[in-house]
Amino acid sequence: MKVTVVGAGNVGATCADVLAQREIANEIVLLDIKEGFAEGKALDIWETSPINLYDSRTIGSTNDYSKTANSDVVVITSGLPRKPGMSRDDLIATNAGIVKMVTENVVKHSPNAKIICVSNPLDVMTYCTYLNAKIDRSKVFGMAGVLDTARYRAFLATELNVSPKDIQAVLMGGHGDTMVPLPRYTTVGGIPVTELIAEDKLNEIIERTKFGGGEIVKLLGTSAWYAPGAAAAQMVEAVIRDQKRVFPVCALLDGEYGMKNIFLGVPVVLGKDGIERIIELDLNDDEKALLAESAEAVKNVMNVLDNMNVNA
Repeated sequence: MKVTVVGAGNVGATCADVLAQREIANEIVLLDIKEGFAEGKALDIWETSPINLYDSRTIGSTNDYSKTANSDVVVITSGLPRKPGMSRDDLIATNAGIVKMVTENVVKHSPNAKIICVSNPLDVMTYCTYLNAKIDRSKVFGMAGVLDTARYRAFLATELNVSPKDIQAVLMGGHGDTMVPLPRYTTVGGIPVTELIAEDKLNEIIERTKFGGGEIVKLLGTSAWYAPGAAAAQMVEAVIRDQKRVFPVCALLDGEYGMKNIFLGVPVVLGKDGIERIIELDLNDDEKALLAESAEAVKNVMNVLDNMNVNA
């Protein structure tokens, strides 16, 4: 099995490292546009193999997509972070151009690959990937919900002083402050979380989750990478090992939840064919309203991309 990670920055390198240490693929290709950067990161990771006792090979490449040929899964982390003075539209235009170029090269060399987008703004960059990949919607999806639920579960574990292993949760909607956590579907060892925590405290945790990325940026001065990289690797593992894991991912809806032509976070079954099934939850009126609000925000950003004609 072969996995390519495009973008050897903090998130991409962390993803490659987790994939290697867990021996999820025989070969992991790390690719970047910066000369020698991916080669250095890949070599550093490979040199941990005798220490951490794994066999997965990591190979670095400077913009040579031929080395990514016949990848089973490709993770795209490429793109620039938003800089001071840069508008949202500027960021979308810049990163859409990058993601378009990456996607076209990826598909050229690995036409059967499943593609996981991690680039930001996540929902619209996943849409951009899909437009340029020109493959079935089941094979193109974004990493957001796995990270968001991890943050939500970590915060709950801290508050309740329990193991995060025993917490299960679902979030839906866009990545960011319009995400829709679902307390009704949050359990601790099978016990509804609402029986273990006061409503006001739970709402505080939900709000913290919505702005979880921003909290890291304030502390570090840059965006997170350990959790996003590990989250992407977990999705790769579900596909490579055909685990049929139920994860919230950014997927293209075609009638599910009454929505069409929109990339939105929803629970899916993830296996060797990519998204094997979108799970439709029976949402109550309040949850439906929150999801519709989130969808409107995502659609507005997708429309910005459409109006730029970047993918023409």
